[in-house]
Amino acid sequence: MQSYVDELTARARALAASGPRRVLGVAGPPGAGKSTLAEALVRALDGSAVLVPMDGFHLADSELARLRRADRKGAPDTFDAYGYAALLARLRAPREGETVYAPCFERELEQPVAGALPVPPDVPLVVTEGNYLLLDEEPWSTAVRPLLDEVWWVAVDDTLRVERLIARHVAFGKSPASARDWVLRSDEANARRVASGRERADLVVDLSRLV
Repeated sequence: MQSYVDELTARARALAASGPRRVLGVAGPPGAGKSTLAEALVRALDGSAVLVPMDGFHLADSELARLRRADRKGAPDTFDAYGYAALLARLRAPREGETVYAPCFERELEQPVAGALPVPPDVPLVVTEGNYLLLDEEPWSTAVRPLLDEVWWVAVDDTLRVERLIARHVAFGKSPASARDWVLRSDEANARRVASGRERADLVVDLSRLV
């Protein structure tokens, strides 16, 4: 296990050291462990990387209600993909003395929070994670993917992934029955939609090797 962790960390460190600021994407279906991997990489790089998740670009619940998309929260069109791309473009071209503030997603609120994640100009690597980094659909394929130097796909057993998702929804307030219904109806629809992205990844990370 440790040798695999070291291998992934070394690859991320080499990317961080390869010139101008780089952006590493971590993609995969809901519940795959993208956040776990991204956070572990940033910790291992110890000041040479910062994490900026895609989830900060969730549309607010009020806007989802206006658009009649609240029952599909988490689908590709419930994110501000162009806003996310604009932030990635800004992060790729840091300016001396300028800290960029990125949004985060607060799970206790189930809402995005602006200006929560500082990205200092001297950090050489930005790690970003999200479901749709390898989605072969507009605007993700044309506005987002070209701004990522590498994208890694997180692979995990689907049964484990689904149970993990249900447990997450329960932890944040859904009943077990509602959580299961949401996961099987919404999250799994999104998982099927992004599945082909694995073939376009620069690296497939098998999380079972990290257990």
